[in-house]
Amino acid sequence: MTDTAVYAAGGVVWRLVEGKLKILLIHRTAYADVTLPKGKVDPGETLAETAVREIFEETGIRVALGIPVGVSRYRMPRGRQKIVHYWAAEATEKAIRASAFVPNKEIAAIEWLSPRRALAQLSYPVDVEILEQFLTYVDDGVLATFPIIALRHAKATPREDWDGPDAARPLAPGRGARQAKALVGQLAAFGVRRIISSDAVRCVATVTPLAKALGRPIHSTPLIGQDAWEDGTSDVRAVIGKRVRARKPAVLSSHGPVLPGILSELALATGTLRGSYLGSASSLEPAAFSVVHLPREHPGSGIVSIETHVPKV
Repeated sequence: MTDTAVYAAGGVVWRLVEGKLKILLIHRTAYADVTLPKGKVDPGETLAETAVREIFEETGIRVALGIPVGVSRYRMPRGRQKIVHYWAAEATEKAIRASAFVPNKEIAAIEWLSPRRALAQLSYPVDVEILEQFLTYVDDGVLATFPIIALRHAKATPREDWDGPDAARPLAPGRGARQAKALVGQLAAFGVRRIISSDAVRCVATVTPLAKALGRPIHSTPLIGQDAWEDGTSDVRAVIGKRVRARKPAVLSSHGPVLPGILSELALATGTLRGSYLGSASSLEPAAFSVVHLPREHPGSGIVSIETHVPKV
């Protein structure tokens, strides 16, 4: 991010009604316009966290983020550039039934429209471009997706400061602990429900705050651990195969040396051509993660997109 630009995030919120695609638009009170839900980043937030929060605040619907669908850039009235990141976001029937939306001083109404009508209703060309980009994925047969997230553990106590077994090396009490806590909102934004971790203490500790926040267990395994990777007994393929078959949002907390294998096996398990992009997605600093988006109906048709997120602490 630059210091001068204003950053915001939002989503193309969608649902199926009797098999037909509907897009959610908002009617803003003060501006008398029709837009996609979005809003400015709050201090300390990541863009993904902002998108989920703003969609909920403006529509009353809690969503998990799907694939990134574009970035709009435009000049604000006083000349500053505004940069808005968008994700696809499915509105489940459960989330819609739980919506707390009522007309208010910011949002006069929300409206579900067909893609054609939504394109005609939007007030701004930049929003039209984002929706058109989303619809190219729909035309390609990609709508519902699920993420498998490859996460490198947070900052650990340095090896030279630790006398015990490497697998027992803890997170650094300052930065490592802060990074683990900060990951909660970032990973929850993508709807993580299954938490898989190397059995190393630092990997388990990285996702412990997330597990507590979600009320879900951590499934630890040596199969994606560094010790097993070094002695040749790891089995990343088995872990990845199970996660792809499950078709549920999951995070895998592992180690820098193991991450290239995780990304490579994700490509192999989904029939995706491997390339240099896998190296970029697996070269992660501590507490960084790559979100691999797969089509829910046909995961074997290949990876749809990969996005990498770096820690803010």
